[in-house]
Amino acid sequence: MMVTRPLHTLPKLCSQSPQNGSSGSKVLVHFVNQSGMKSSVFVTEGESLLDAVIKKNLDISGFGACEGTLACSTCHLIFEESVYDKLEQTVDEEIDMLDLAYGLTKTSRLGCQVTVNCWMDGMTVCVPQEIKDQRGKQEAQSSK
Repeated sequence: MMVTRPLHTLPKLCSQSPQNGSSGSKVLVHFVNQSGMKSSVFVTEGESLLDAVIKKNLDISGFGACEGTLACSTCHLIFEESVYDKLEQTVDEEIDMLDLAYGLTKTSRLGCQVTVNCWMDGMTVCVPQEIKDQRGKQEAQSSK
């Protein structure tokens, strides 16, 4: 009698960055900034999206003003619904800051609170097209 076993399927492996020989898994993430410009970067698994924007020096105006301390909403990102549904649950402090975010959507999260995982390989996140940054208004008024 022949015994058949189910075939095992392996999860999709993260991309390996061609730029360095690092042993950390690299995940390809696409960022779309306020003006619609798309930047594709490899991010080390376990880093936050805020860390990725800062380390890769992406052109996203005013992003991460509080450096990830949950004191602002400048790292507000909009996710595709299929990705958003898989993210870890939002903590109360993040919800409070999102309430202050301009251009809030049902798939909004703060980049400082989202850790990159292998399953995110190839995802696209967008910065709201318009931002509300009081610092710019204050600077403009003080220069008059």
